[in-house]
Amino acid sequence: MSVTLTPAPGPVRTEAGPSVASRRSGSPAALLASLLGFSVITIDVTAVNIALPDIRTSLHGGMAGLQWVADAYTLMFAALMLSAGALADRAGARRAYAWGVGLFTAASLACALAPGIGSLIAARVAQGGAAAIVMPASLALIRQAYDDPRRRARAIALWTVGGSAAVAVGPVLGGILTETAGWRAVFLLNLPVGAVILALLARTARSPRRPAPLDLAGQVSAVLALAGLAFAVIEGGHLGWTHPSVLAAAAVAVGSAYAFHIAEKRHRAPMVPPGLLRQRQVSVALAVGFAVNAGFYGVTFLLGLYYQQLRGMSGVTAGLMFVPMAAFVTGTNLVSPRLAERVGRRRVVVIGQAVLAVAMFALLPLTAHTPLWLVLALLVPTGIGGALAVPALTAQLIDSVPGERAGTASGLLNSLRQTGGALSVALFGALLAGAGGTFSLPGMRVGLLVAGLTLCATTALAAWLLPRD
Repeated sequence: MSVTLTPAPGPVRTEAGPSVASRRSGSPAALLASLLGFSVITIDVTAVNIALPDIRTSLHGGMAGLQWVADAYTLMFAALMLSAGALADRAGARRAYAWGVGLFTAASLACALAPGIGSLIAARVAQGGAAAIVMPASLALIRQAYDDPRRRARAIALWTVGGSAAVAVGPVLGGILTETAGWRAVFLLNLPVGAVILALLARTARSPRRPAPLDLAGQVSAVLALAGLAFAVIEGGHLGWTHPSVLAAAAVAVGSAYAFHIAEKRHRAPMVPPGLLRQRQVSVALAVGFAVNAGFYGVTFLLGLYYQQLRGMSGVTAGLMFVPMAAFVTGTNLVSPRLAERVGRRRVVVIGQAVLAVAMFALLPLTAHTPLWLVLALLVPTGIGGALAVPALTAQLIDSVPGERAGTASGLLNSLRQTGGALSVALFGALLAGAGGTFSLPGMRVGLLVAGLTLCATTALAAWLLPRD
């Protein structure tokens, strides 16, 4: 599923040292560096999902621990995405990208060396924060390197397809590494990739810098709100919804959300301008993005555990089971923009969600003995639905806001999408754990039902409120 980020315009000043006065017509080194970074932070999500059962065995973590290993990364990714674009503007795309890649590589080493589940979760927090810097900076680097619009469009298309292909590669790579070298190898693989990216960056032009104020109060309150909500959902499923720590986390989430609202109203350059959320097209797009990622990443989390814990598959086999779905994600990403031009973006967004909702309901009858060919077939609409809706949704959102707000709106959409994925893992994991922490098939069905009904609601919203093309 594709992502579009647009750095905000503004006065330009260059980094200290030798610089390039104008953007060049193309830089293969910049494109390859951007593509590798975007791919590796995408692979990290799906590859780690396949490694979760082995992590549980090795570090003796329960279902809640596994949820935090997955969500610590995604939550920080989602929360820091709101201000990562401003950081890339202030520091310059190349410098911010180098910071992000360096931190991601160091955090990956910390993950690989983690002696316990707590230290692994802490390292995943750092990884997620680094990934939030890498995402917008990688695209900004491409925009800087390609001045010709056509060449830039082709470069961005390659960047997008690379992320989609990473969805396909991640589960297989995670399974192979886990089976042959252990789960720590999933994180160690990021080290040589990070070194290659930094070497490529040394061959790219210095980036311009633009003064972009940082909204520190808004950023801190956003992180606390998302973390409190995730803690309440994850631990509520294990400790009970009335447990004091769960209630305290819920109170932190509510209080921080209110603090975020106040901070955005008072800041001279808020991350999320309050007026932006009052626009109907923006609010509907955010709801749709949230629901689509909740369904897609929720299914990836559920099925990764279903294959290994209920069907007894190896990590490699479980990873291979995701290949057909991921292939359809990549192919549909390429088709979606052209289809939107022919039948209209609104219709494509509605159809994509409807297909994904049907996919959730179609997976409800799964048992431990469902034929594998049928499981593979039922996963195909999951790949098609999400990949169909997101490119058209992003394009419609960008066109609905002023040019100077395009980067803010796009960053907000990606943040809500990541939040949807994180909260679905939190909720599904709480439902999934049966007695003694064993895999619960009824809990899996409840999770799929919740995702399907949520998608039905946002499908109706999109059909009713999004403008006709």
